[in-house]
Amino acid sequence: MQDINIKIIDRKGDVHEVVAPTDMAMNLMEVVRSYELAEEGTIGVCGGMAMCASCQCYVKSTHELPEITDDEDAMLAEAFHVKSNSRLGCQIQMTPEMDGLEVELAPEI
Repeated sequence: MQDINIKIIDRKGDVHEVVAPTDMAMNLMEVVRSYELAEEGTIGVCGGMAMCASCQCYVKSTHELPEITDDEDAMLAEAFHVKSNSRLGCQIQMTPEMDGLEVELAPEI
C-alpha cells in the first residue's frame, strides 16, 4: 500500500493538500468527492464514465499522464472552459507515479 500526496485547487481558489490511496483503484474525481472539495452533485455527475465533463480539471504539474482516450477527447471537445491542460479527473487514476500531482478544478458548468 502506498499513499500519494496531491494538491487540489478547488473552485473557490482554496488549495488543499490531500493524501490519496493507490491501492483502491480510485481516480482523481473520486478523491475530490471523498474530501468533499466540490459541492455535492457538481462533480462526477455521470459516475466517472467520461460522459459529462463535470470533473474537468487543469493539470498544473508536469506529470506524465496516460494518453487521452477517444471518449475523453470527445467530451472535452464539447465542454466549457477547456484549456490546453484540461483533463477529466475520472480518467486520472491514483498511482504511485501521480505523487505530487497538482490540479485545479475547472469552473462549474
